[in-house]
Amino acid sequence: MPALGRLAICLALLFAAYATGVSILGALRRRRHLVRSGEHAAYAVFALVVVAVAILLRALVQHDFSLEYVAAYSSSTLPLRYTVAALWGGQKGSLMPYVVSVLLLIAAFFLALLVFVTPPFERLAFTPAEGKDLNPLLQNYWMTIHPPSLYTGYVSTTVPFGFAAAAMITGRLDDSWIRTTRRWAIFSWFFLTLGNLFGARWAYEVLGWGGYWAWDPVENAAFMPWLVSTAYLHSVMIQEKKDMLRVWNMVLVLLTFSLTIFGTFLTRSGVISSVHSFTQSGLGPFFIGFLLFVLVVAGGLLAYRLPELRTQATSRARSSWSSASGCGS
Repeated sequence: MPALGRLAICLALLFAAYATGVSILGALRRRRHLVRSGEHAAYAVFALVVVAVAILLRALVQHDFSLEYVAAYSSSTLPLRYTVAALWGGQKGSLMPYVVSVLLLIAAFFLALLVFVTPPFERLAFTPAEGKDLNPLLQNYWMTIHPPSLYTGYVSTTVPFGFAAAAMITGRLDDSWIRTTRRWAIFSWFFLTLGNLFGARWAYEVLGWGGYWAWDPVENAAFMPWLVSTAYLHSVMIQEKKDMLRVWNMVLVLLTFSLTIFGTFLTRSGVISSVHSFTQSGLGPFFIGFLLFVLVVAGGLLAYRLPELRTQATSRARSSWSSASGCGS
């Protein structure tokens, strides 16, 4: 059964990757059957995660101590209700449902926009003989790589954000969530870097600004998450080595994701005049509302866990100072 649980998680990962790829392909090629296949794969991801959780719960109830998690967080004398509670009592078990919940909440917001606000399959009252064509400024090689790179960087910031939120929800404020998301943070930073560089090159070729950067509002909106992400990648090393800057790193993770939503708001709302903006769009209020929701919830969690974040860092610093003093004497 543990092997089946592992298989369920691996299949969930594969289905998630497949759902993402086939949905994009279906949208690009206007193939409804591919989009439906992506939807079915998303349902499969949910079902497989449920199966994995059920198998882990079964292993706990049956005291399968061959599993590290079961051996670390339960015993044969533990009452049933506490054995069940052990499912979220350890780092590996407790974060999983909360991370998934945070990520699905973000996905639900964007899916709701597609369903209720800006449906991509909305039909016209009549079929025109020809389409309006793509904006000439967008008919460029860089259009094929700049937006996907920037979007990938934006979307991947949700993973560190999800783990940070889960850590604050569960109170698991040690370095485990940071070590788990390190590769995702680097991945996100890498694509944000590519997106900004590709965009600068595109602007140099097409817009006639006389340079690579003109401090356009949407340019700045794409630059700010990169700037904060860069700061996080540097300061997180201090936390890993010296257990300092816990609060600062948490703020940087939350701020990076929030700035991606803010950047999307500027691009999609039409509130600013820019060659990047979608001027005829009613998405602005929804994005600003979602941004406020993220800031209020994340800020509230941070304020709630602030004493614990400070206490852990202070205790570790005092311990290190005591050890150093002892060695010196």
